Amino acid sequence: MFEKYDVIVVGAGHAGCEAAHAAAQMGSKVLLCTMNMNTIAQMSCNPAMGGVAKGQIVREIDALGGMSGIISDKSMIQFRMLNRSKGPAMWSPRTQNDRMRFAEEWRLALEKTPNVDFWQEMIKGIIVKKGRVVGVKTGLGIEIPGKSVILTNGTFLNGIIHIGEKQFGGGRTGEAAAKGITEQLIELGFESGRMKTGTPPRVDGRSLNYERMEIQHGDEKPEKFSYGDETKILEQQKNCWITYTNKAVHETLETGFDRSPMFNGRIKGLGPRYCPSIEDKINRFAERERHQIFVEPEGWDTVEIYVNGFSTSLPEDIQQKALRSISGFEQAKMFRPGYAIEYDFFQPTQLKATLETKLIQNLFFAGQINGTTGYEEAASQGLIAGINAHQNINENEPFVLKRADAYIGVLIDDLINKGTQEPYRMFTSRAEFRLLLRQDNADIRLTKKGYDIGLAKEHRWKAVQQKMEETKEILKVVKNIKLDPEWINPFLRKKKTAEIKEKTNMEKLIKRPHLGIADLLEANVIISDQLSTFSKEALEQAEIQIKYESYISKEKQMVNKIHQLEGYKIPSDFRYEQLKALSAEGRQKLLNIRPETLGQASRISGVSPADLSILTVYLGR
Repeated sequence: MFEKYDVIVVGAGHAGCEAAHAAAQMGSKVLLCTMNMNTIAQMSCNPAMGGVAKGQIVREIDALGGMSGIISDKSMIQFRMLNRSKGPAMWSPRTQNDRMRFAEEWRLALEKTPNVDFWQEMIKGIIVKKGRVVGVKTGLGIEIPGKSVILTNGTFLNGIIHIGEKQFGGGRTGEAAAKGITEQLIELGFESGRMKTGTPPRVDGRSLNYERMEIQHGDEKPEKFSYGDETKILEQQKNCWITYTNKAVHETLETGFDRSPMFNGRIKGLGPRYCPSIEDKINRFAERERHQIFVEPEGWDTVEIYVNGFSTSLPEDIQQKALRSISGFEQAKMFRPGYAIEYDFFQPTQLKATLETKLIQNLFFAGQINGTTGYEEAASQGLIAGINAHQNINENEPFVLKRADAYIGVLIDDLINKGTQEPYRMFTSRAEFRLLLRQDNADIRLTKKGYDIGLAKEHRWKAVQQKMEETKEILKVVKNIKLDPEWINPFLRKKKTAEIKEKTNMEKLIKRPHLGIADLLEANVIISDQLSTFSKEALEQAEIQIKYESYISKEKQMVNKIHQLEGYKIPSDFRYEQLKALSAEGRQKLLNIRPETLGQASRISGVSPADLSILTVYLGR
């Protein structure tokens, strides 16, 4: 019935869509399996993409040749660049999206992608022969042959939904859980665990009083995620709003704690530390009298509102009563209650850096199955798994991003070396080289890598080359432009920065805080004439390089030192048990994870500097 596919992707969420698209674009014949064709790329939780560190990931996906940035741009209803008041390492793009259009754009993109086929049915198991995956088995008992399989099951593996004292099986509201895969993987030797996440109620926007809330506009000059010209900047944006919980809300919520699955022990899974439920917030932060609630439209043409910050699994009557105590929500009508969901995951220490499993050849895991949370984290893993599934079956070099290459590299390195005891979420603080991993330079860092493996298109790489050439030219120009005190000092006084006493080159002034190229362009016609032909992106790139030159140089030196350790390869069959000088914990962790390099070994929790020294000496011999 089925031909033999190169790559079979199980699950069509953010990870599955990126995996299928990447492998197909590189030339693999792909089958994308989903239980429901109508929920491909559904935004199960908030209708938004990006945010702190997550926005950087979306830009990285786009730079490599993935689709999340393009889909986000085509479906966005608002754009905001977060943390503009801070340094460029912290700038993070975020879009509010039209939920229905996001899913529609993804499906249309996949249907237009040559080499992608679809199959709607639950996959209940994989087929393994001699330690290698050779296909999947469906709920109807159909066996579909494949050279590689990528599991991106999200919250569907033995999913259980909790609302108060009610609980029922499901991978998402209104959709069945997936059965069979967990049990088979455990039999094959994989370590499994349970995690929990949640979602807030959705309400009717017509029943809200927005005059009692704070309005949250999009950026006056919106940008977009994708570096390419396939998408355009928004000309019109929808507003969001902010309101707050209060003492009455908290007291109402507390009346339901005895029926809360989180507090009465029915939920066993590990919940997200950084996106807690509202009942968890008022319990953990009892001293706080209020918490922010973000009121977010679900799209251009719908009245449905996402109540961000009010994730809950309390009984629906308590949810309704508490909502109506929030300012602006006094007459709120609920479309559906919030709920918590428990699901199976597999410790990511069981994976290689390519996201291929160590136990079964050509079997890959991506997304929430690896213990992560968030669309962006899932999409980036799907992209890397799709790339490497194609590379594997074609006997090409594995595609691995290092920590200094991308936030995606940080994410995967953390997962495979440290594992996770709670849903893993990306933050800028997780990256030690965040000044190098900015949202503005993801194309410079990664597009050549994507182009070299056949994913990013040639016109994208040419555009990056043009941007780099322009940036170099701008750096030369600003070094040579001499500013005369007589005509620049009035402007400097206006900007409340020190005046100059002699002719000074433009570069020195750009290094000053709160003074940029755009300011100086505005101040002087001569400068404008020399720089007006350059793109906004190249001007921004040059300014950042000038302002942070010494800091960027120091980070690059640190990267070079660390790369020396990455050059020391450790044989896959290395016998750690023979090194008696290793600490017991270090030996156990090294045996379990089996790092490929000394650099990777140095990042494993429990491997001490002394263990690393012993290993270095032994390998040197």
